[in-house]
Amino acid sequence: MRLLQLAVASAVAPALALATSSCSAPEPEPVNLLVRGSGGNKTTHMMYGIMHEDINNSGDGGIYAELIQNRAFQATEQYPVSLDSWLSVNGAKLAVKQLTKPLSAALPNSLNVVPGSGKKTGFANTGFWGMDVKVQKYTGSFYVKGAYSGQFTASLQSNLTGETFGSVDIKSRSVANEWVQHEFTLVPKKNAPNSNNTFAITFDTAGAKQGSLDFNLISLFPPTYKNRPNGLRVDLMEAIAELKPTFFRLPGGNMLEGLTTKTWWKWNETIGPLKDRPGMAGVWNYQVTTGLGLVEYMEWCDDLNMEPIVAVWDGLALDGNYISKEDLGPYIQSALDEIEFLTGSVETKWGKVRASLGHPKPWKVNYVEIGNEDWLAGRPTAYETYKQYRFKMFQDAFTKKYPHIQIIASPSVFDDMVIPVPAAGDYHPYLRPDEFVENFNKFDHLTKDNLTLIGEYAAVHPNGGIDWAGNLHPWPWWGGAVSEAIFLISAERNSDRVIGATYAPGLRNLNRWQWSITLMQHAADPALTTKSVSWHVSRLFSNHIIRETLPVSTDANFGPLYYVAGTSEKGTSIWKGAVYNSTEPVDVSLQFECHQKNDKATLTVLTGPTDPYGYNDPWTQVNVVKEKTTTIKADDKGKFSFSLPGLSVAVLETEGKAKCKGKRRIVADDEE
Repeated sequence: MRLLQLAVASAVAPALALATSSCSAPEPEPVNLLVRGSGGNKTTHMMYGIMHEDINNSGDGGIYAELIQNRAFQATEQYPVSLDSWLSVNGAKLAVKQLTKPLSAALPNSLNVVPGSGKKTGFANTGFWGMDVKVQKYTGSFYVKGAYSGQFTASLQSNLTGETFGSVDIKSRSVANEWVQHEFTLVPKKNAPNSNNTFAITFDTAGAKQGSLDFNLISLFPPTYKNRPNGLRVDLMEAIAELKPTFFRLPGGNMLEGLTTKTWWKWNETIGPLKDRPGMAGVWNYQVTTGLGLVEYMEWCDDLNMEPIVAVWDGLALDGNYISKEDLGPYIQSALDEIEFLTGSVETKWGKVRASLGHPKPWKVNYVEIGNEDWLAGRPTAYETYKQYRFKMFQDAFTKKYPHIQIIASPSVFDDMVIPVPAAGDYHPYLRPDEFVENFNKFDHLTKDNLTLIGEYAAVHPNGGIDWAGNLHPWPWWGGAVSEAIFLISAERNSDRVIGATYAPGLRNLNRWQWSITLMQHAADPALTTKSVSWHVSRLFSNHIIRETLPVSTDANFGPLYYVAGTSEKGTSIWKGAVYNSTEPVDVSLQFECHQKNDKATLTVLTGPTDPYGYNDPWTQVNVVKEKTTTIKADDKGKFSFSLPGLSVAVLETEGKAKCKGKRRIVADDEE
């Protein structure tokens, strides 16, 4: 009888560069695995999540479904007011003005339109690099000030040919010296052949009795996910829903910090009517509307049944400036007020405000993160203030008012900070594939007091000499995705100490971005929405979450096969594996102590292209990831046997629940 030895993570073999030929690595030995029926750990209830981090962290031109760009002429010192995205129709003269009576204090700028010489005049918007026009219901609105008798016409048309796909007339209620909102619905009569389209509002020249009209907050939404007003883009939300995420880190990363200590993400300026949201200076080089605000984030959690991890501003901005100890009190109070807004009863000050916005029932918040990446923008001076007083002051305040909340520090134990118990840390590895594999045992050294969130991760540079001095890889690539799978396996092996992991950034608009490696890519045309190779790995793992890990005995070290096993919430047995640094298949014999002969399991295997640098190209829409699902049966000794190709990712889940009645005797490979 051959003895089975317990696999330990320290046995990881040094990872080589991704193999591209059969002679690059030796042929792997068969691997025999025995999953024990007990002796594991209960995991956290989350594990796989998402964070809101797209091209600018705001959602504008991304998951926020608004089609009109620069809809309210919002501006800051960093991004002056402009007519970007606006066009004159029939000779109208357009200008942005600050009126003595603005729409609101939050939106002081508006569009002044002096009619042209034609019968119909007005303005058009080019959207976020185009607009998708389909035969579906669009809802829109705009505010107008000025005496006008007649009708406004809202229309969608081609920016190439001028063809009108749909229009609607709106009876004017506009009067002098008052802002009046006009609402409408528009259903095009035909689909546009492409997304190079505009939205226009026109009116009769003769009806403008004061010579010009003023417009503001001009908005147009297509159908939104679950039909929420001011909601989210359907195709992107459906792709995220496929991931079955369990938590949501909001409002994202750098946007929380802001460019300066005056321009951070102020939660209370992102709630309420859109006309009362001033927007903010975005951290990715343009103005942000904050139309996607705190309430919309929480509705997002509701729609996908996710646990929120709410990050609060801790006094650090991206320029490295920070709030002194003496001045930090009001910012701590703002963070406490934010949680009261989300969780307080209607009798509380901020709970009452939440109820007035249509949410009388409090949300549940069990996790609060203090800041974002203080170890990065804050290094060296501001990071010392985080460790010396900023984190502790926030932690003490939250522990006193909300003792049930798990506090998370923005650094982790891997960032040169001792995280005070019972707080958790936040680890953000952006690495080469080999680095993910080489660090397979990293989380094995965490203790119960080292609770850690992996708030962001991704393979961003290929193996070799390229690092942060060079550009990121242009797209998530298959070899990188396999290394990410191994990283996730290493985390899930220790998921009693790892709260969860989320890929970042999430979304990239193909027309404008600052970070190329993203989970999904998109443009105005939904046909260009692309699920990256990393999305496919994330979906496979997040759809099969282990709730209790189990020890695995084997006769082989980790590498080229890496794996984790356990039981699901419904009691089935799950095994996850990935093969890295091998072009040859790995034969696997997998036995669960709590399953018997003839038990069935579903095996799903992801493979990629021959070229490990292959990727899913948005422009060709070719998916290089191949998914194969088969049903396999345990043999007379209760073993599931299968072969995994080189550079592959797999999940096996039994059809029935694990059943351990008494102590079962395991039959070894060489025993009849």
